[in-house]
Amino acid sequence: LFVLPIATNQWFLPAVRGDIPPGCAAHGFVCDGTRILVFGGMVEYGRYSNDLYELQASRWLWKKVKPQAPSTGSPPCPRLGHSFSLYGNKCYLFGGLANESEDSNNNVPRYLNDFYELELQHGSGVVGWSIPVTKGILPSPRESHTAIVYCRKDLGSPKMYIFGGMCGCRLNDLWELDIETMTWSRPETKGTVPLPRSLHTANVIGNKMYVFGGWVPQSAGGEISAHDGEWKCTGSFSYLNLDTTEWIGLISDCQEDKSNLLPGPRAGHCAVAVGTRLYIWSGRDGYRKAWNNQVCCKDLWYLDTEKPPAPSQVQLIRATTNSFQVKWDEVPTVEGYLLQLHADSPVASVAGIPGTGVPETSVLSSQGGSSLHESPQSLPSVPYPEVKVDHPSQTNNVIPNNNTNWEPATNRNTIHPHSVGEINVQLSLSSNSLLKVEGKEKVAAPENKITQETMKNHADATGFKESNAPSLLPVCTSNRQWYDVGIFKNNSAVVSQFYLLPEETLSISNKMESADVPDCRLLKKQDLFPGTVYRFRVAAINGCGVGPFSKVSEFKTCIPGFPGAPSTVKITKSVDCIHLSWEPPASPSGNILEYSAYLAIRSTQLQENPSQLVFMRIYCGLKTSCIVTAAQLSNAHVDYTSRPAIVFRISAKNERGYGPATQVRWLQ
Repeated sequence: LFVLPIATNQWFLPAVRGDIPPGCAAHGFVCDGTRILVFGGMVEYGRYSNDLYELQASRWLWKKVKPQAPSTGSPPCPRLGHSFSLYGNKCYLFGGLANESEDSNNNVPRYLNDFYELELQHGSGVVGWSIPVTKGILPSPRESHTAIVYCRKDLGSPKMYIFGGMCGCRLNDLWELDIETMTWSRPETKGTVPLPRSLHTANVIGNKMYVFGGWVPQSAGGEISAHDGEWKCTGSFSYLNLDTTEWIGLISDCQEDKSNLLPGPRAGHCAVAVGTRLYIWSGRDGYRKAWNNQVCCKDLWYLDTEKPPAPSQVQLIRATTNSFQVKWDEVPTVEGYLLQLHADSPVASVAGIPGTGVPETSVLSSQGGSSLHESPQSLPSVPYPEVKVDHPSQTNNVIPNNNTNWEPATNRNTIHPHSVGEINVQLSLSSNSLLKVEGKEKVAAPENKITQETMKNHADATGFKESNAPSLLPVCTSNRQWYDVGIFKNNSAVVSQFYLLPEETLSISNKMESADVPDCRLLKKQDLFPGTVYRFRVAAINGCGVGPFSKVSEFKTCIPGFPGAPSTVKITKSVDCIHLSWEPPASPSGNILEYSAYLAIRSTQLQENPSQLVFMRIYCGLKTSCIVTAAQLSNAHVDYTSRPAIVFRISAKNERGYGPATQVRWLQ
């Protein structure tokens, strides 16, 4: 068993224990949270298995499980090349290839089309097999097919789709099973159906089933043999829109790829969807007549099928008079983040209770076994290095949309090669962006930045053209002017400056190739001002471009002379109360006269304006701790802007008045 963490791109061999299964091929495999179920497969030539194993990946513990037999009929026979699909708490087993002979050396193949349902126990273990009573015509026997489950959001009826496979010859028929009614049917499809194939992969992302690779018949004079005597590997790539049942071809079987920008032809590979990204690993390449020349592929590719979703709101960790330390929740499978700000004019300080109109911000922490989000609205004046960004987004805050007149497949369908740490990313084509990832023995610790590169004009063998516009797409603007802080590899940043764009570039054309992209080295940097409110937003970036921006957050830089915010807030829960404690400001700017702690409470005002929290003071004194009683907590407002939490604010006062507050979200 090998494991590849996506974050590090480095394979490792976990130290597994328990009932370790024997090595097998063409088995069934599903992932249910942190457990993996493996069923059947070929243990050695002619000897197949019907054993079921469970791996608890959080403990790397294998266990051989023994499901109950069906109440009617026999349990599944030993097989390979079957499909094994998970939906809810049930796995669905269909088809495969069995050996009719008891002698493993005398292989008598029998193609199967039996259908089983395996009920799982929550967390670990299984209940047993059952043989559902189905309606309609059952799909023909087959092995090395694919099966996926899709549930349309507006209808809510899960469907299982079976495509292709092998039964003496390759198949390209599509079957649908309504899991609620257990009815089989053959949906009518539009578009060009992919060639018959086996040992391909099919994965669902959104409402699309992506089909890649496999063995396809070797055509002779443009005709495909009915008996499928000759076959070859393919690198063709299509998807089926599961809502409209229309096939769309992305990479054809005969498409040339002289520059090696696409995954090579292969069969028996594996593919997995992580979010909206599809990963393809390994497989073998060759022809039936050249068994000795077949090679196993050792390359990893991924496909970004759409732009990433919007990240969470920007959260404040610390503020000084001229900088912010901020973070946001990580978005899976992205290359980086574009952070922007908009500046208000300097505002005067407000004495007394900390401001309640500031959007919620938080940073994850944990104390004493309780879940704690600590988020200073502003924190002590501590010097931080300025943001390390080689380039701003190099855009004029305009993003092309699908309604613009683009040159074919320019920018919208490609991104340019760029380097992140030691992961080499190379580009491919089409209405999606397909990239190859080459893992290194050692992966450097990622820096908090992304370096952009531009490419020379180039037309590849597919006819798609790369632009010398920046590798990351520009972003849109609204009525207010947003400025780039930078593009970051990680989900945090220290902000002390932002980039100003020349006035003459503010109305840039949507056509990227004709745009005069400003040279970042000539852009002016603007420092942050004390006592100023800045609004922040962030967008994630992947191979398809820049995704939508987050909701806007706003934070205020500290004013000189006022105390910083208390830090290191801890919450300890006891039977009938909680204990709240904190550290004094690192920059008190004089003597601390008192502290105040506030609790967000329920109120009619909050119902009218949910973003305007209402606070009640629960402590005032010189101590750096207080008790919050059960009676006080019973009146607390539970905030649901992200995970449910009770909100506290703590601020310090010196001779000039109260400074900014530290805001804490106590997760419930």
